Amino acid sequence: MKIDHDKCVACGNCLPICPMGAIYIDPSVNRARINSDECVECFTCYRGMSKEHLNPTLVRAIRKTAQFFRFRFDPEPDICPTDALVPEELSWPRVVRRAFSDPQVPHESTGIHGRGTAEVKTNDVTDRVKDGEAGFARFRDIDRVTRALAELDVEFESNNPVASLMLDPSRGVIRPEILDEKVLSAIVEIKTRLEDVPSVLKKIKELSRELATVVSLGVSTRCGNAGEDRLSEILEREGYPTYRGKTNLGLGRVTVVHD
Repeated sequence: MKIDHDKCVACGNCLPICPMGAIYIDPSVNRARINSDECVECFTCYRGMSKEHLNPTLVRAIRKTAQFFRFRFDPEPDICPTDALVPEELSWPRVVRRAFSDPQVPHESTGIHGRGTAEVKTNDVTDRVKDGEAGFARFRDIDRVTRALAELDVEFESNNPVASLMLDPSRGVIRPEILDEKVLSAIVEIKTRLEDVPSVLKKIKELSRELATVVSLGVSTRCGNAGEDRLSEILEREGYPTYRGKTNLGLGRVTVVHD
């Protein structure tokens, strides 16, 4: 994202809209600027504000006159009065930021909106996690996490945008040119045997103390016909109180009718 300085009137309405705090008023030019290193191209500022097309010169004159007479003239707080926010054409590797940060953009590797993956919650239809297996989902430092998990001989979900960015999935190595790209969030999906769940939990807990980000962990498995599962026992034993965040009922499966 860029801000057109010919249009910007430094009203500051866009500052609180940015989830990264990347927009600021530059006092040297009395215009808003975007810190391109902090911006994750989520397009929240562009889509989250109403846009008026007032003449910038007129707005500045009114604001200056109002300042002279010591009263404020400000547009409504959710409006960019002069439509000064401008989306730019993104190229590689910068485009990775938007793919993982803008929920309205489908990821090119999967065609799925959001963070590019429907996650294991679709398992009822996709059958990604089999009986006796467990699937994880979590956030970055992506390269450190994937390399550490690869050492545990886990299986990375191939239909996941993070996996599509790996040079070597067997070692969890992410393409080096994107390592400096900042994203709003990302999901790494892996699959492992139920008996290996404790070692994965331990590794993620160790990593979470070192990473400069929030780590959220979800674990899923298949239930038996009576709703029982072995995973809950494992998690309780490892000190993770459990509750069922979601249980699929099998309604997404194709029904086979026999004559």
